[in-house]
Amino acid sequence: MKRIAILGATGSIGRSTLDLVEAAPERFEVTALTAATSVAQLAEDARRTRARLAVIADEARLGELRDALAGSGIAAAAGEGALAEAATSADLVIAAIVGTAGLAPVMAAVRAGKTIGLANKEALVSAGALMMDEARRTGATLLPVDSEHNAIFQCLAGQDCDRVSRLILTASGGPFRTFSAEQMATVTPAEAVAHPNWSMGAKISVDSASMMNKGLELIEAHHLFALPEDRIDILVHPQSVIHSLVEYADGSMLAQLGSPDMRVPIGHILAYPERMATAARRLDLLQVARLDFEAPDPVRFPALKLAREALKRGGAAPLTLNAANEIAVEAFLAGHIHFPAIAALVETLLTAMDRPLPQTIPEVLALDAEVRDAARARLGDFAA
Repeated sequence: MKRIAILGATGSIGRSTLDLVEAAPERFEVTALTAATSVAQLAEDARRTRARLAVIADEARLGELRDALAGSGIAAAAGEGALAEAATSADLVIAAIVGTAGLAPVMAAVRAGKTIGLANKEALVSAGALMMDEARRTGATLLPVDSEHNAIFQCLAGQDCDRVSRLILTASGGPFRTFSAEQMATVTPAEAVAHPNWSMGAKISVDSASMMNKGLELIEAHHLFALPEDRIDILVHPQSVIHSLVEYADGSMLAQLGSPDMRVPIGHILAYPERMATAARRLDLLQVARLDFEAPDPVRFPALKLAREALKRGGAAPLTLNAANEIAVEAFLAGHIHFPAIAALVETLLTAMDRPLPQTIPEVLALDAEVRDAARARLGDFAA
């Protein structure tokens, strides 16, 4: 049996992971589950899976969690130290906390030399060099959960990237793929979170609509597969059937196909290096019938250019990109700024802030907080 901890158990990736784990109880033992604020759901999941430890990030809710777990024998804890404890309690850690809130527990797992199923792209975007250096030092293994990076991982099949010409990340194009600039200026948060193919949380859905998610994924791919920016391409593929491709030096191109269901890449990581059954809908190529591709529109989706520029600039630019984007997405979801202002605010912060690469996680978090404060201070310039 694999001992597994799920960081962010009540989110979209966490729910899909629990679905797979509970369908194969003979394969997995749950050591720890964590959540940000959802005490009732966390306690219910912990009881059902017989987890040893349940951690709530919000320390003010520890008493509530203890009450919800009374008599279960499950330990309750809260706060940063407890998250680190959860992250080092298992053989396989599914890192599904959204945003930089997941950075410290992921690094704790890396320092402990664990195998990490990484669904938190912000950790590598904000501290990729630090994390990969630490993984090499400790022997930790990072396995990609994101469907695009997992597809590349499957297509590589253990091959060295020195035999690879380029990686191609596919993108659905989101709900606004064909919108005009005028239409983009008036889209609502409800429209932005209505992804045409995938079921995801609000923040990730907005990132998909702006294609910032593809920019973050480009930076993540750079760190995971050690390839430069100019050997990583992005291709819009509206059907979301091909999840990414690898082009080899001999001209061969391998693609990973499947239904747009996160249980497929999660299941791959849970069972790796084996395979496990999932309840995901099987792909019917006759029903799909056609596969379309197009280049992303840099005018409609300026976030892609910003991400490439941040990766090429280096230093703390990727961190700035991510932190400013999180504040911008929050403001858009709250109705404070229009959709196009997300990329505009990010560009403003990238222009205004030029910092060297932080050398420690506390430095990363301090600079992340500084960028967020600066982004909030600029929100009035982009008010809806």
